[in-house]
Formats: sequence, C-alpha cells, structure tokens
Amino acid sequence: MKFSFFMMPLHDPRENPTLAFERDIALIHLADKLGFDEFYIGEHHSGGWETMPAPEMALAMAAATSHRIRLGTSVFSAPFHHPFHLAERMCFLDHLTRGRAILGVGPCSLVTDKMLFNMDDKVLYPMLHEAIDVIVRLLESDDPISHKGRYWQFENMRLQLRSYQQPRLPLAMPSAATPENLELIGRHGMIWLSPANRVARSKMTHQERWSLVEKGAQAAGRTADRDNWRIVTNMYLAETADQAWDDVRAGIMRETRYFSSIGFEPLYRQHPEQTFDEFTPESVVEARDWVIGTPDDAIRWIESKIEETGGFGGGFLTANERTSFDKISRSLEMFARYVMPRFTARSG
Repeated sequence: MKFSFFMMPLHDPRENPTLAFERDIALIHLADKLGFDEFYIGEHHSGGWETMPAPEMALAMAAATSHRIRLGTSVFSAPFHHPFHLAERMCFLDHLTRGRAILGVGPCSLVTDKMLFNMDDKVLYPMLHEAIDVIVRLLESDDPISHKGRYWQFENMRLQLRSYQQPRLPLAMPSAATPENLELIGRHGMIWLSPANRVARSKMTHQERWSLVEKGAQAAGRTADRDNWRIVTNMYLAETADQAWDDVRAGIMRETRYFSSIGFEPLYRQHPEQTFDEFTPESVVEARDWVIGTPDDAIRWIESKIEETGGFGGGFLTANERTSFDKISRSLEMFARYVMPRFTARSG
C-alpha cells in the first residue's frame, strides 16, 4: 500500500505567506525522509487561504532536494488551461524529477476561483473530459495531432518533449460519485482520488463506485487496477487521543469556518438542516470520516476501509496547519513509524 499527501495549501491569511511556502516545501522534504510515496499540491487563485497558483513550480523546487517521493498536482483546474500547456509543463517536470511527476487534473471546486474566471458549472465537467482526452493523445502520440472539439480546436500540435516516464506519465483525478468521471478514470488508467466519507448527494457504496471505474476500463480494453485507488482522509496522531484533540480542536473549527464561508458547509453536516453554529470539532471529524487519535486508531481505520472497499492501493492524507509545524511533524513521524509498516513491506 502507498501513502500520499495532498496539500491545498491552507494558510491563515494573517500570516507571512513567504514563511508559509517555506513550511510547505519543508513538509514535502519531511514526507520524503519518512518514506511517504507521493505528495500532491493543488492550484488555486482566490479566497486568500489556498495560495499556490502554480503547483508545478513548488513541486520543482521541492524536487531539487528530495530523493524518492513522487510529486503530483491535485489538481490543475483543467478548464483554466489549454491542454497542450498542461501536458508540456508536466512532461518538463517529469524530466526535472527523473520520472517522479504525476499530472492530476479536475474541474475546479473552489467557488471563488470559478467566479474569478467567470466559469459556469455546467461547462466545467465537459471541458475537463475533453481536456483529459486531448492530454492523453498528446502524451501518447509521436506524431502531431489535430483536434476539433467543443472547447479547443487546433491543427498539428505535437509535444517536442515526451515525458520521462514511458509510455507516459501517470494521470490522477479526484471523484466522489460522478459516474462519467469514474468511467473516465478507468478508461485512461488514472489514479483515483476517492473521498473516504460517503458524499451527501450519492448513496453509492465504495464498491459500487469502483464498479464504474472497472466499467470504463473494460470499455477501453484494459483492466482496472486497485493499486491506483487512493482513499482520501485526514489524520492527526499523538501519544493519546486526548492530546491529539487538544492540539487540533481550535484549528479544525478555524478551517471549517473558512470552508463553510465559501460554499462547502454541506460537507460538514451530519444532517441536512445542520448549520455552522451547530458544528463541533467532533461532529466535523465524524462527518468527514477523519482520524484524530493514536496510531492504533489510524490502523483500525485503514483496516476498516480495506474491509469496506475490498482493497485499495493507498491512503491519501490531507495536509493542513491546525497546529504547530513541530506537532504536525511529530504526527507524521508517528504515522511513518507505527502505521505504515502494518500495510507495507517495510515492517520487520
């Protein structure tokens, strides 16, 4: 099993952004040292908290002094870019990292970004799907390609630099329960970033979602690989559960207030009528299916997800700044020392 990190990032706007970015890079280096397999960074342009507009630039900086960790985008908002640019820039990063790059794409979920670029929700998924199909063709073709789509049209475009990884660098995409997305993930053999909790708008089980990934793969003449399935959650560990809660209780509510203010309040509700004023740290963690506790709690959570899903390829942890960098580092070290060996070949 692989273990990965996703960083939005998420920084209090009152803080020095330069120092925040330095902590972000330091976290990637720490994850590399501790043996985590992948680290992803998102693309955002507004809101004031999620402040990396060009994730590949931060990944390139981190790559210069990291050694083995794979580096991905989670995600580029594909509708904001020409598909050629995304393919070309990530092929370049793949060479700079000697084959450690992963191209993660999505439609854009940040409301303020969609407002900034005047993007209509109705076009985001069609644009994403068209972009992915074009990117795959560009990455796989030795010859120039032409495209006459709904959103992009071009003649005889060809990447002058193919990816370091062959036959192409891997692609990744988050999807909770949208059938078209899940089938697309299977069709192109993408890494699937799947939220741990059951989303409110869908009653599908994890197994039912996986069957749609398999359906897409079968339609393309391939077999879906559970090793490409990442379950997304958040974990914070300490020596005792009480200590873990004391460390992050205030930070959880600070972060939840921000996300609730930009339209994500439904993700934190335990029932449809619940409002932010009724949220508690405990209710938020339960609704999102996170782990705040000890390494044993993390192990039990992963084992329960293996049983629930029938098996998946990795845990995908979200990075945040709910407490000090030193305490976050200690949590990561505990995860690497006591949790990861239970699910990898690194135990004695």
